[in-house]
Amino acid sequence: MINITFPDGSVRGYESGVTPFQVAESISPRFAADVLAAKVNGQDWDISRPIAEDASIELFKWDSEEGKHAFWHSSAHLLAEALQELYPGVKFGIGPAIENGFYYDIDPGEHKITSDDFKKIEDKMMELVARKEDIVRADISKEDALKMFGDRGETYKCELISELEDGHITTYTQGAFTDLCRGPHIANTSPIKAAKILSLAGAYWRGDEKRNQLVRVYGITFPKKKMLDEYLTLLEEAKKRDHRKLGKEMELFTFSPTVGQGLPLWLPKGAALRDRLEQFLRKIQKKYGYLQVITPHIGNKALYVTSGHWAKYGKDSFQPIHTPEEGEEYMLKPMNCPHHCEIYKSSPRSYRDLPMRLAEFGTVYRYEQSGELHGLTRVRGFTQDDAHIFCAADQIKGEFLKVMDIILYIFKALDFKNYEAQISLRDPNNKEKYIGSDENWHLAENAIIEACAEKGLKAKQVEGEAAFYGPKLDFMVKDAIGRRWQLGTIQVDYNLPERFGLEYTGSDNQKHRPVMIHRAPFGSMERFVAVLLEHTAGKLPLWLIPEQAVVLPISEKFNDYARKVVEMLDEEGVRAFVDDRNEKIGKKIRDNELKKVPYLLIVGEKEAQNDEISVRKQGEGDKGSMKIVNFAAELNAEIASMIK
Repeated sequence: MINITFPDGSVRGYESGVTPFQVAESISPRFAADVLAAKVNGQDWDISRPIAEDASIELFKWDSEEGKHAFWHSSAHLLAEALQELYPGVKFGIGPAIENGFYYDIDPGEHKITSDDFKKIEDKMMELVARKEDIVRADISKEDALKMFGDRGETYKCELISELEDGHITTYTQGAFTDLCRGPHIANTSPIKAAKILSLAGAYWRGDEKRNQLVRVYGITFPKKKMLDEYLTLLEEAKKRDHRKLGKEMELFTFSPTVGQGLPLWLPKGAALRDRLEQFLRKIQKKYGYLQVITPHIGNKALYVTSGHWAKYGKDSFQPIHTPEEGEEYMLKPMNCPHHCEIYKSSPRSYRDLPMRLAEFGTVYRYEQSGELHGLTRVRGFTQDDAHIFCAADQIKGEFLKVMDIILYIFKALDFKNYEAQISLRDPNNKEKYIGSDENWHLAENAIIEACAEKGLKAKQVEGEAAFYGPKLDFMVKDAIGRRWQLGTIQVDYNLPERFGLEYTGSDNQKHRPVMIHRAPFGSMERFVAVLLEHTAGKLPLWLIPEQAVVLPISEKFNDYARKVVEMLDEEGVRAFVDDRNEKIGKKIRDNELKKVPYLLIVGEKEAQNDEISVRKQGEGDKGSMKIVNFAAELNAEIASMIK
């Protein structure tokens, strides 16, 4: 007999070899029918895999991340099985679960797969589901794995196997399809009730542009057909909210192949929007004692060797720039923090100088694969709302709490009501990925955990998601249609101060090492604007939107009065413009509603005679006539209520 401990601390005895599914069945057959995945002693575990010793157990249904992950991971194998039947000779790369669904990278060989094939692939997947194939895990030696996949001509799998340790290799088989995989998976394919192939994309093998380009097939599955229908409706709504589409309609930003991929060009209205965001944060930062700095767009390669960024991110950075001076190498900066370390180091520091809070809207550059670029959310040049706080160890929690206050204030002002927090910790089983001592990691992780507890912020702890130099607290917001976006991060770092030899003189007249806190409430200006556009469907907060009102004269006769209205509104701090095109008023209204202008101010003979405007609000229709100053006062009061 073995003892199984449940999350509530209760313990039950079972025969050795019991599976998580059988454990679930002993609780309730109905509950067991919904269980998709498990954790045993903290390890991901198939629900059909035996447990041979005393263990703690967690059981997961569809409503958990773990349940969805196992469901979609198994669906990726189902997709591969379908492709294998439909396109004999196809070779497989990798096929993971992702946040929404899954993908599989394939080398189609002589076959050509297009969107016209989606229905055929979906039908084949559901045909395979009807067979209710068990998904069977097997341990395999490295030698046997290389032979099995080599005999099938699976060159990509063989490359992966060659890098694995013997004795730790597993395969999963369903029907005639066998895949190299760590799992976990659902017990069989029968819970999959609906499948949809979403798109195709190109993907270089192992992310290397010098290797073969594979076809990435994206899909999603659900345990109910109704869930798929709801998801497809959500996708249609997401298309309407696509920030690339909105950015073009609202004349905010553009891209030019001549300038280069992934390098956004901010148009006047977009630049004004971005500037308002920056001024908003500058005002908050001033209140919290931040000092604004400016650093160059390039730095000596030696700077990033010292910081560790070259060793960690060198291959993803723009390669060193060689100057006319022989032996000099510079880089487009991938991070602002090394520059800020040098600013701190530029003068002797005392405990009286701490905490020192250095802030910069600093543009950084990282080389992203062309296939991964996506509007403003994935670019090669972006501006971080970066700051680095240099403080004593006993000041960490207080400073961390203040940064949390800033982030939560921003979320409130921008109407991000739903958010989650995640504490990203080091992977205790893979410490070689990280720099710094165990003691410093322990101190840094505890500081974040204690700050969240003091703030009453429920934060999920995830091992293995820390930055290479320290743990962090990330904020994930849910937008208006339920999608999760990572915005805002705070990181505790004992390591860079050590690498740069940063010091301060303490009250004991001895030298001490400061601790560094990295923080970026927006994350980057580009990504934040993209998320904000998609969250609001372009109907940005009134205080932020580039044009708060448009004045629409009903004929040319009232153009002069319209311009007078704009001048008066400008004096009251309202951003307005005149649409004096020779078009019918109905068309002007429709065009400006498409541009998401919040207020449409119609002027004609009656308004000109009475020094008034006829007000129409986006989404609410006519609001009646009013004096210009009264309208301005109401608009400014509305703004004040948003960012008080």
